[in-house]
Amino acid sequence: MEAKSHQGALEGRRVVIVGGTSGMGLGAARAAARAGAEVIAAGRRPRAERAAGAPGDAPIARIAQETVDVTDEASVKAMFERTGELDHLLITAAPEPGSWGAFLEQDVAGAQRYMNAKFFGSWACARYAAPRMRAGGSITFLTGGAAVRPRAGASMVSATFAALETLARGLAIELGPLRVNAIRPGYTDSEMWGFLDDEAREQLRRKVTAAMPVRRMGTVEDIGHAAVFLMTNPQVTGSVLEITGGETLVDGL
Repeated sequence: MEAKSHQGALEGRRVVIVGGTSGMGLGAARAAARAGAEVIAAGRRPRAERAAGAPGDAPIARIAQETVDVTDEASVKAMFERTGELDHLLITAAPEPGSWGAFLEQDVAGAQRYMNAKFFGSWACARYAAPRMRAGGSITFLTGGAAVRPRAGASMVSATFAALETLARGLAIELGPLRVNAIRPGYTDSEMWGFLDDEAREQLRRKVTAAMPVRRMGTVEDIGHAAVFLMTNPQVTGSVLEITGGETLVDGL
């Protein structure tokens, strides 16, 4: 079952999605565009490599493109100077798969690279967007179920997600009335699993479907629906919206 749309809920609003060129970020960009927003999708990949819609795909057609490297503060600052005023910011950008590892196989520099890309990259985006945000605006971070259900081999991921959720709560107080929240997705059928071949990816879908209380794997549309909700509900701040299908309630896969 697809999530209901928020058609028209973001008319006249400018939404910047860092990481909005693929995966969950692209799903959110499409949802915001369908809700009427002027959407700017920013990412590090070259524009020629970004997802394209089918002919006549209005949500894709109205999404402007920007390039940014969240690990480079100057790049982040320059991007927000170019985009100017905005109403809502969503940061879904993430380190490349495989950029984390088992604790005893990492060194400090490797752990710092992950934290810099995910935590401080998100921090920098919020820092340079906040002064440009109009009344009623919001910032939303993206974390993951590992924030509350750590897994062997991903302790740095859990620590980073948990830190980002704590940052959201702190900024909700410090930046109010600007609202700051986090989305905590679970297993989501997105480009993050692109390293798997077709058979392995289908096996993952079946395994997740069997394990989750909702008996389905999450979609990028689920994340888009959650993002638009957080942008448009003026009473939600300092919250973590879990979109895991009950993943954190069951034993790990």
